Amino acid sequence: MITLTVDNLTPGMIVASPIVTKRGQTISKPGEKLTPQLIAKLSFYKIDVVTVEGQASAPVDTEAVAKKSNPKPDDKKAEPQNTNKLDKPKEESRVSDQITYSQRLKQSSHFQKFQSDYALNIANLKEHFNSIIAGGNADCCTDLLEQCEALFKSKTTLELFDMLANMRNLEDPIYSHSLNVGLIARCIGKWLHLSKSDLNTLTLAGLLHDIGKTQIPEDILNKPGKYTDEEFATMKTHPLLGKKILNGKGFDSRILAATLQHHERSDGSGYPRGLMEDEIDDFAAIIAIADVYDAMTSARAHRDPLCSFQVINQFEKDGLNKYHTKYVLTFLEHMANTYNNSRVMLNTAKTGRVVYINKSDLSRPVIQLDSGEIISLADNQHKDLYIKSIL
Repeated sequence: MITLTVDNLTPGMIVASPIVTKRGQTISKPGEKLTPQLIAKLSFYKIDVVTVEGQASAPVDTEAVAKKSNPKPDDKKAEPQNTNKLDKPKEESRVSDQITYSQRLKQSSHFQKFQSDYALNIANLKEHFNSIIAGGNADCCTDLLEQCEALFKSKTTLELFDMLANMRNLEDPIYSHSLNVGLIARCIGKWLHLSKSDLNTLTLAGLLHDIGKTQIPEDILNKPGKYTDEEFATMKTHPLLGKKILNGKGFDSRILAATLQHHERSDGSGYPRGLMEDEIDDFAAIIAIADVYDAMTSARAHRDPLCSFQVINQFEKDGLNKYHTKYVLTFLEHMANTYNNSRVMLNTAKTGRVVYINKSDLSRPVIQLDSGEIISLADNQHKDLYIKSIL
């Protein structure tokens, strides 16, 4: 047997001893072959060393491993603790005016780490969907929830929404959306001051809400154009299919309700049952908001993704009648305030910074243009202006 640091593992090696997280969860059992996905999972759970079959050509420097795991403040080689700031690209002083915030974000190691962890969460989500469909119960979702919670904790609210806006994957109509909804729902739950237990249940409801779409034919699920009436009728069966998959497997009743009711609307216009507000489960009402927000900020075949202020505007137009009043107002107010002080571009291509949120018209804040002029988009003389993108 040989003990190696995770950095020195390669796919195909055979695990010789159980790999267990600090919380006691078994990640891998002896005899299992290492895959790129499993190695990534070990890094995600901060596993430092692994014992594999074979003979060592050199002993592992356990002292170095310990230093890597717990760097001392005076260790000159310790990693700088700067996780809340984006790495500045080289020569930023010369090019910062020529590239967007999104471009700078994607160039940062901060984003690349999130991208790696996000991909791991997607792979894990697929595995759990398959396991549940094959007969697995709620107990199998513990590590799925832990990984999503860790991804959520790694970012401020603004960072999280910025990251998600740059993680769009048009080729993945189910899993990335489900992960996003889980993360967004957890945000809403925190804004509502839910307990830790309820936050976890709400997050899992978001992760699993679209499991029924795995039963929809791919030619319908991936169709780029508008559905026919028959195709849309088939698509509308996914909440019922999802509830059927999860039923009887030990999931919280609110998770089952969210799976079945996330397309219901407070005015009775939703499906599959046309329920009214007081008939819709609270967690289903929250998941519905997270579901629609993520869908509107994602690219579609017939339109570009909408920016957050455009989505807020859509919710303000008709969402107050369609969604649970308390939950949608909490969501919209916090979302608008998340982007206070952000740089934005108007539909006229003028750019500036959000300096004040109009509480009575959240999608139309006060903007200080780059020219120095200050305008309120809520004023009648500026009604033809709106925020087209966040820079």
